[in-house]
Amino acid sequence: MGSVTETASTIGYLVRALKTPTIGRVWEPLAATAREEGWSHEDYLAAVLQRQVADREANGTALRISGAHFPQVKTLEDFNLDHQPSLRRDVLAHLATTSWIAKAENVVLLGPPGVGKTHLGIGLGIKACHAGFPTAFDTATGWASRLQTAHREGRLEKELKRLRRYRLLIMDEVGYLPFDADTANLFFQLIAARYEQGSILVTSNMPFGRWGEIFADDVVAGAMIDRLVHHAEVLTLGGDSYRTRSRRELLKTPPAQGGEQ
Repeated sequence: MGSVTETASTIGYLVRALKTPTIGRVWEPLAATAREEGWSHEDYLAAVLQRQVADREANGTALRISGAHFPQVKTLEDFNLDHQPSLRRDVLAHLATTSWIAKAENVVLLGPPGVGKTHLGIGLGIKACHAGFPTAFDTATGWASRLQTAHREGRLEKELKRLRRYRLLIMDEVGYLPFDADTANLFFQLIAARYEQGSILVTSNMPFGRWGEIFADDVVAGAMIDRLVHHAEVLTLGGDSYRTRSRRELLKTPPAQGGEQ
């Protein structure tokens, strides 16, 4: 056996060669703990490897969340279910497991503005990132712009293929602005390309019966809906807008005592 210094130098080299910086940070303090508490060699090895894997997974999750380009980070745990009594808790709990993404299924969230559709969409996207699924978020107009640019530059097929590396695409605010027939066709191509290949989560303020107004063609809209809902969970949210409710509650708040009259 070499000296302690030689052993540390060897471990340092091996850590760099294996690209395992966490092991480089924890092997020595964990070794001291192992000696003090009488761990077996197997216990010590498991502890070191667990720390490396945990850090690698955390770093991967952070990269996936950053790469998804969420407008803000919102979690399912922060969502106030009391404001959506009709939202089935068992369905939301199932969606939180992300098993639907592994099966290339979809989620559609329908309801008026301000009832929490975007919050739920982001929250499910965050769950997907934690589960290891590459995710991309954008508004419907953002996706339209991306597809239009790719089509104009003659690389639409390449863009559709590139997007397949994302296991989940989130399309927020479908219905807030209408699209022309050409853009509707681009959306159809994206949805058709992902049919049974990758998951899509859509939020919309319009019921399916009015999607013909969004996409300028009832036939194209129907074809999109058919592919979206074939393997999908469709949730309809109701109630007042959170923003309107918050404003009303603020106006009801009595003024602080002792202030200027």
